[in-house]
Amino acid sequence: MVKNLLKNTTGFSIMEVGNMVKVNKKYKDRLFRMVFNRKEELLSLYNAVSHSEYTNPDDLEINTLDDVIYMKMKNDLAFLIDDVLNLWEHQSTWNPNMPVRGTFYIVEEYRKYIDQNGLNLYGSSRITLPVPQFYVFYNGLREEPDYIELKLSDAFSRVHSEVEPCMEFKAVMLNINRGHNEELMRQCTTLREYAEFVARIRDETEDGTALEEAAMNVMDSCIRDGILAEFLSVHRAEVFEVLLTEYDEQRHIASEKEISRREGHMEGRTEGILEKAKEVAVNLIKKGFTVEDAASICGEDICRVKEWHREWKAAKECR
Repeated sequence: MVKNLLKNTTGFSIMEVGNMVKVNKKYKDRLFRMVFNRKEELLSLYNAVSHSEYTNPDDLEINTLDDVIYMKMKNDLAFLIDDVLNLWEHQSTWNPNMPVRGTFYIVEEYRKYIDQNGLNLYGSSRITLPVPQFYVFYNGLREEPDYIELKLSDAFSRVHSEVEPCMEFKAVMLNINRGHNEELMRQCTTLREYAEFVARIRDETEDGTALEEAAMNVMDSCIRDGILAEFLSVHRAEVFEVLLTEYDEQRHIASEKEISRREGHMEGRTEGILEKAKEVAVNLIKKGFTVEDAASICGEDICRVKEWHREWKAAKECR
């Protein structure tokens, strides 16, 4: 019975659901990184961003930071091509501190590059380093222009304005929401399809559809319409899990934090976010997921989800 319920209501078999739970423990990539992790897709977007015409994906050398012990740093995508070191970040919320973060990333990347190439920092000859580029791909709810240049110096204290800073670092933020940067979207079909996929998820959830139902509806419609069709067909379970555990959480955390900032409160996890997590967890349980699986997918403490389950059962029995 549970097997049929899962298949009929979620589109996933028990084995696929089991795989989703396993994925949650080890798979931390966001959807943007998932989509552009293949060299072919990465090169296509790089050509569009840099107005270049590279044709060989093997020209790319991917060297993304992955939980460096030194500051627990992890960036979305980093790669080297033709002596240009590219750092790419995806952001679903507005963050003016990206140049500061980018500075940490580039220092760590240069440290790796120097070590891997056996360069001597203490010799009499000047070493040669690849040229750094830092792009932030933004698709948050706050309205922003197509292009913004953020500078590290914007964060420097103004107390001593007569002092010239000894360093600078720039981040270029590109708005990749549907309807923005149309020329960039035209040059990179995958980016356009990614933007359309995210926009459809938002359209569905703004109409009041629960996120898990919206995710399944949009994946089906995009596959049918040829939007990220191959990617979604192959990675359906992973995408479903990422949307539940990251997209909704980030969206509502961003919303709540923005409201809190406007009201002068910088609180942690708000009641509204917990209510949304509760709604998602209970809906998953209704559709046949175990309490443990619901907790794992939602990223919530299992004791809390068990309490939500008890409340739901009690309310159901009172009807």
